[in-house]
Amino acid sequence: MTNKTKSKIVVAKTMPTAQPSTGFWLVKSEPSVYGISDLKRDKRTLWEGVRNYQARNFMRVMKLGDRVLLYHSNADPSGVAGVATVSALALPDPLQFDKRSEFFDAASTKEQPRWSAVELAFETQFARVITLEELRAVVALSKLMILQHGNRLSVTPVQPVEFRAICDLA
Repeated sequence: MTNKTKSKIVVAKTMPTAQPSTGFWLVKSEPSVYGISDLKRDKRTLWEGVRNYQARNFMRVMKLGDRVLLYHSNADPSGVAGVATVSALALPDPLQFDKRSEFFDAASTKEQPRWSAVELAFETQFARVITLEELRAVVALSKLMILQHGNRLSVTPVQPVEFRAICDLA
């Protein structure tokens, strides 16, 4: 997610799924744009503005109640700042239809939307950010997608053991 705007959430049919949910996820956002403190204040938000097909497909398989680590990117320090819960399944991202939005997609139609968004609900803010360096130091996290060279996805699956290891660090 690179931009946060207020948008009206429209109830829509669930988007098709490509693979099963892991039950645990990591989403990245710059805290200056939308961070864990914003989610804590708002209680819920539509995770809109994701414009990568693989990240979009991950959102499309999320299930209600899946737990999500919120990672602050391009921050000092960068790292995991808290936990959210998927509170609404993937629906068409309304920003793709908004001509004023930087996320407008002229090729996307209401009948064939290209982009999806899920709703996230605040669960907890960690007392401190779990830094990238701390994550790299944990053997159980060696396969965590965010730690893989060249990974720039803003939405990635997390294995249950990885989720527990990160929460233990907090």
